Amino acid sequence: MTIIGVGALAWLVAGRGGSPPRVISPRGDLAADEQSTIELFERVAPSVVFVSPRELRSDYFGLNVSEVPAGTGSGFVWDRDGHIVTNYHVIQGASGCSVTLSDGQTYDARKVGEYPAKDLAVLRIDAPADALIPVPLGTSGDLRVGQKVFAIGNPFGLDHSLTTGVVSALDRSIDTFGGRRIDGVIQTDAAINPGNSGGPLLDSAGRLIGVNAVIYSRTGQSAGIGFAIPVSTVRRYVPDLIAHGRVIQPGLGVLIVPDAIARRWGIDGVLLQNVPDDSAAGRARLRGTKRRRADGAVLLGDVIVAVNGDPIVNEDDLFNAFDTFKVGDEVEITYVREGKRRTALVVLQALDQPPAGR
Repeated sequence: MTIIGVGALAWLVAGRGGSPPRVISPRGDLAADEQSTIELFERVAPSVVFVSPRELRSDYFGLNVSEVPAGTGSGFVWDRDGHIVTNYHVIQGASGCSVTLSDGQTYDARKVGEYPAKDLAVLRIDAPADALIPVPLGTSGDLRVGQKVFAIGNPFGLDHSLTTGVVSALDRSIDTFGGRRIDGVIQTDAAINPGNSGGPLLDSAGRLIGVNAVIYSRTGQSAGIGFAIPVSTVRRYVPDLIAHGRVIQPGLGVLIVPDAIARRWGIDGVLLQNVPDDSAAGRARLRGTKRRRADGAVLLGDVIVAVNGDPIVNEDDLFNAFDTFKVGDEVEITYVREGKRRTALVVLQALDQPPAGR
């Protein structure tokens, strides 16, 4: 039999050091904004997925090739057919990919299409329709600086993490992994870290307003400056990626002189290099750059300086100008030929080549 003294018993009852146990204060109701944030997360989190790209690795002798994890990213359910939207740079160079839904089930994903110029990609998984909850779509054209935003993703592999903030600025421009500039980008101070890429940026109604893509940081971690591709861009290009596996781009059907070379020649604008006769530009009688046979001198082609009155300084300007049009649309091209400013009406054609061919 173990005998416990009266003092020891009092110590056990009272707690260590003899202090009485603390009384727990009643919590009370959550604040209205807390409750709305909780409801938003619980409603939208099932639409957010964990994207795990894989890459092929081999041993020193090139034998024993196997797939290994190659980082992590985020994405979201686009529709009940199993289409998943993420960033292009999340799956860039991957030999395979898997997607984990909010219920913990993991599926092999196949690539449907990608558009590096806008840092977008679409995957597809064979999951039951009732397990796929598409994210609600919003608008980005009516956003205002200061309104609340919410980001859900998988920073550092920590799945379904929520961060909050505000729209810090609008109409920013960023350079993408595809080597192109994206205009109209949303800037936010909601914490976005590695692994958040491809996840949704949401408004206070829980609607998609952007795809988290880039952070500005000297350390590689959140510094309060993140950027999201606006949902207007997503809505424009994702249907093409699903239907065709690529984006059907409108353009002039020409080759252009690279900006670096044009600048060396003192040209501000987009210098046309090759204009096929059967192209949209050729039918409008625009001219490309040629070399004179007699003495080998270069005869500069037309220099595009505006589209529908909007100034064009470089190829990114031209590329982004056509983003607002569709194949078959008629646009007014302002160009300079032999020092004189002229205009031409051009019916945009579908481009089958990379964005460098406009």
